[in-house]
Amino acid sequence: MDTKAHWDAVYTTKSADSVSWFQPHASRSLRIIQQINLEKTAQIIDVGGGASTLVDSLLENDFVNVTVMDLSGAALNATKKRLGDTSKKVEWIEGDVLHFLLPMQGIDLWHDRAVFHFLIEGADRRRYVETVLDCVKLGGHIIIATFSENGPEQCSGLPVRRYSPSTLHAELGVQFELLGHEEESHQTPIGKMQSFIYCHFKRKN
Repeated sequence: MDTKAHWDAVYTTKSADSVSWFQPHASRSLRIIQQINLEKTAQIIDVGGGASTLVDSLLENDFVNVTVMDLSGAALNATKKRLGDTSKKVEWIEGDVLHFLLPMQGIDLWHDRAVFHFLIEGADRRRYVETVLDCVKLGGHIIIATFSENGPEQCSGLPVRRYSPSTLHAELGVQFELLGHEEESHQTPIGKMQSFIYCHFKRKN
């Protein structure tokens, strides 16, 4: 299956605010980020954030080095259109996080809501962790949100893996310290509830 084609089809046949994972406001992610108390010049990347509204909130909070990465150019274009001229303040990357060369040791905060749980193959998960280790600074922060153990088994017609804080930590490994976690009951645009977990990690020095 061509994963890129799948996600481009999703975002060309549906509006960004109608997909099940859409949030009008990424309030939980933003709150965790604000609690970290990063410098406004911190390098932040939102992986799989193509149509997410987190970038809007980061810009509103005066962060000036924000990158949004997504496999789907259609998703990125939807967000650029929403932001208008403000989109020029953001670095946009259309690419696969498993294969795209990101800046080495340059990232202060890595954010991922609903990418990691699509990585069914162990080799893909290991490559993802290697990418995080390559890119995130020592002492840098990682926020990953996945479906919880009570979440759905599929999303957008694709299988997913569900996690608890401990099983997600085990996937990342001992190089990361789990600083906190919390659950979220996400209401989809059609009113269904989905259970997520948000885990906040720090890369050990």
